[in-house]
Amino acid sequence: MEYTPRAAWLAEAATAAEQQGPGNLFRVVLIVMLVGCALTAWFLLRGYKRKDD
Repeated sequence: MEYTPRAAWLAEAATAAEQQGPGNLFRVVLIVMLVGCALTAWFLLRGYKRKDD
């Protein structure tokens, strides 16, 4: 394994960070999906809480 100086490693990391692509879109899609699943679960499970007397 070759030794890479820290300055070169940081420069490569900064370049890679600029070329991320759809990272933010993917985060938004995941958050919306999780919130949607939670709301769907709440909607479906709230009917089981009612007591039929």
